Amino acid sequence: MELHTLLPGKPWPLGAHADAGGVNFAIFSANATAVFLCLFDLDGQTELARLPLRGHTLDVWHGYLPEAVPGLIYGLRCEGPWAPQEGHYFNPEKLLLDPYAREIVGQFNWNDAHFCAIPESHEQPCPEDNGRHALKARVPAPDDFDWGDDAPPEISPADTVIYELHVKGFSKSNPAIPEALRGTYAGLAHPASLAHLKRLGVTALSILPVHYHLDELRLTQMGLVNYWGYNSINFFTPDPRYASGADGLSVGDEFRTMVRALHAAGIKVLLDVVYNHTAEGDATGPSISFRGLDNASYYRLDANNKRTFINDTGCGNTLDIRQPNVLRLVLDSLRYWVSEMHVDGFRFDLAPILGRDDSGFNPRAAFFAAVAQDPVLSHVTMIAEPWDIGPGGYQLGGFPRGWHEWNDRFRDTLRAFWLGHPCTRGDFAMRLCGSSDLFQANRREPLASVNYIVSHDGYTLRDLVSYVARRNQANGEDNRDGHNHNLSNNCGEEGPSTDPAVLALRGRMQRVLLASALFSQGTPMLAAGDELGHSQGGNNNPYCQDNPGTWIAWAEADQDLIAFTARLLSLRRQAMLFATHWYRRGPSDLVWLRKDGEALHSHEWRDTGARTLGCLINHPGRASVPLLLLVNAEPTDCHFTLPAGEWRCWFDTTASTGERDWHGSSTTPFTLGAHSMVLLAAGAAKLNL
Repeated sequence: MELHTLLPGKPWPLGAHADAGGVNFAIFSANATAVFLCLFDLDGQTELARLPLRGHTLDVWHGYLPEAVPGLIYGLRCEGPWAPQEGHYFNPEKLLLDPYAREIVGQFNWNDAHFCAIPESHEQPCPEDNGRHALKARVPAPDDFDWGDDAPPEISPADTVIYELHVKGFSKSNPAIPEALRGTYAGLAHPASLAHLKRLGVTALSILPVHYHLDELRLTQMGLVNYWGYNSINFFTPDPRYASGADGLSVGDEFRTMVRALHAAGIKVLLDVVYNHTAEGDATGPSISFRGLDNASYYRLDANNKRTFINDTGCGNTLDIRQPNVLRLVLDSLRYWVSEMHVDGFRFDLAPILGRDDSGFNPRAAFFAAVAQDPVLSHVTMIAEPWDIGPGGYQLGGFPRGWHEWNDRFRDTLRAFWLGHPCTRGDFAMRLCGSSDLFQANRREPLASVNYIVSHDGYTLRDLVSYVARRNQANGEDNRDGHNHNLSNNCGEEGPSTDPAVLALRGRMQRVLLASALFSQGTPMLAAGDELGHSQGGNNNPYCQDNPGTWIAWAEADQDLIAFTARLLSLRRQAMLFATHWYRRGPSDLVWLRKDGEALHSHEWRDTGARTLGCLINHPGRASVPLLLLVNAEPTDCHFTLPAGEWRCWFDTTASTGERDWHGSSTTPFTLGAHSMVLLAAGAAKLNL
């Protein structure tokens, strides 16, 4: 039979799948009138054949190509109505990428041929064929990766400490890693990387997007790139820009090797994923995949003017998760990364998009129901960024049971409390103890709150205590981009300083902020580099900065701060100040104290001036003795009267590594340093950290 003879094939599974006799192709499009399979030479430059998919079942176009084998390079073309007023942009001159592609061929470069419409009008189809320039898919070979005895690390939710990192930025400047591996999946799996992560004691990595993504035209014209990667064009393919090609591994197998190595080190892998929009932008954007296949199905459009894209993401378009086949795409992608790539969970960018129906955000939306009943997805970690820019987009505390949420109220409250902005002791205590006001009403546990001080989005920890004003000029937007509401404090001098007093205060502030996140009730998250004093020069929005300014500067690492962070994590594991599965209720669990040792009165919780308090924890999560957490966010030392009994200091943030050898009793004066947090344990026993 001729290779170019296409049989009807099957409508499932979607994408290209090889078997012993050939390859089946299945493509969703509800509004196309014809879909063509375009075959290319091995260079992906010459179109060899254009074959109509004659099978058509429930909006899926399908065909079977006998004798075809893995490695075949292909693209798609669609015929259908050109009717922008109805949301249709079918243009057979545009070669389209299969949304289910698992291997991508070519490198995307901006070209006028990628646009489905004539740029000047956006109303007439562009007649230029983009076949030579377009990304193509390669039929994947059956997965034969040797996983060995790989399995998800057995880490209890209570022991989860998340470490957010960028694959390239984490290792690109690490001299302990061979240069060819730096900034790659292999670099993250290198023994030097694993040794650092294990020394710290983190148990889960939250990895910034690795789905295949594109750099926006505007950034390309300015000589910049989308460094963070929140601009996906495919949801199945790991981005090749982070592959080293070492040992002849494919991009997918290098990613799998990384996951296997992290699992062997006892570290879970969580992917930051972007299912809220694609790189195709608004109506003026290119036609690379989804727009040309079925724009009106994949994207949310204004019902009164379908030329207009709903932009709840701020990125030009919004995927329409309400559509069954778009929902299936997202679920199939998630299952693929769990089943085929062995990842352990996901952090969802702009997560309310996933739950939007016709009335707004709905925690019972189809996506959440589908995940909850799915035999694969219901058992992995799900973390929401609980806001988007659409109507009613701020949904902190509104996600279903079992989900975790980034808690920006925790972030802002602790920044305000420690860095001198308006804040009450009551607000601080509420965040420290799991944010029950946000989560308890929906019968959710304290672990639902992901507690962080900084993340990739904003200042680093070092910059938070070094800058009041952002320094984003390098982003090319005249310093207009990025947050103004940083709640930062430069400790007396803006930017870099050589003043010993300023540097000492900055170090103290970094330590107490780290301790606040890790002593808190909930799931803590650290940002990579904060444990070694990494600075981005005051840029609080470096999404387009792929350079040494964003790569972690290992050669300048603060070794004392690394030791401090590792000791702090060890203390968290051993002592676990607060129980993880329930909220504290009353004096049998917690007693809140003033510095004179007396219980705080109700009116004192609302005082924005006083920032000293103690918390007597009678039943800690793991420690066998009562614990006393002392807090002083004021600029001077104070004397704290301890409760009756004998006490030993287990941790003091005023010390560069957290160690302070002190023990005494309620009759022994205890000095609580300025801008500090101290943990004391009842009795005389030392803790081996």
